[in-house]
Amino acid sequence: MSAPRPILLTGANGQLGWELHRALQPLGEVVALNRAALDLAQPDQIRARIRELRPSLVVNPAAFTAVDRAETETGLARAVNAEAPGIMAEACRAIGAALLHYSTDYVFDGSGSTPWSEGDAPDPVNTYGATKLAGERAIAEVDCEHLIVRTSWVYSLRGANFLTTMARLAQTRETLRIVDDQFGAPTSASFLADLSAQLVSRWRGTGGSAGVLHACSSGETSWFGFACAMLETLHRAAPERASFRVPRLPELVPIRTRDYPTPARRPSNSRLCLQRLEHDWGLRAPDWAAALALVLREA
Repeated sequence: MSAPRPILLTGANGQLGWELHRALQPLGEVVALNRAALDLAQPDQIRARIRELRPSLVVNPAAFTAVDRAETETGLARAVNAEAPGIMAEACRAIGAALLHYSTDYVFDGSGSTPWSEGDAPDPVNTYGATKLAGERAIAEVDCEHLIVRTSWVYSLRGANFLTTMARLAQTRETLRIVDDQFGAPTSASFLADLSAQLVSRWRGTGGSAGVLHACSSGETSWFGFACAMLETLHRAAPERASFRVPRLPELVPIRTRDYPTPARRPSNSRLCLQRLEHDWGLRAPDWAAALALVLREA
């Protein structure tokens, strides 16, 4: 009897990759590769690793996520976000493997206030969103079993993200000015990883592509609301780790997007509709504030 084929995980050192390595363990052997072991800007490396390891499933959270840098480092963003997913899909098809890939709310233009559904027409307003959309389409063009999960505002207690940045700034600044007219659902990497394991368990073996699925926390807030909730909790809780201690709460000032210009335009409406997740997959997402409270207990 041949040995079970492993799960290949990319971006093992990223905030989502780190959590996926933990969450996927009950599903089989996980071969977790960081950028040094698998550079998604190198197509030959992608093909070689998949051919050598012959996984049953490739899980790809790795991406070029520096939204502002993508405006100037367009070639690298395109290689990692747009071209690599299609190459993965082709390599997966060649060995009969499935592909779980992660995308973003930034594929939409951010207009209106209605949550975006999977069937809404994408129209990205920055290079990051455009390259992520191109990656989605590259996968869809290949006849391999796949699931593309779009999520939003991912954070964790490790790496560079909004939570760790705000905690660091709160320790040295008396005032923090934070955008209050962009809306979405902060999504913890740990929740998304656990949800992904459930999705894989329900999806594997069906023999077909599951298409695009929106998966994030439920509810909504602004970046300002997110910052207020996290910093007030950290201020009260006195975390054990020094990097998350906020002994003095800075003044938090809400501002508009136009008051904080950035190289890349941000969508104002990043709300994602979770109807398909609940109705088709039977999975419910926690409210963003409840999920945040759970994460901060570990700070």
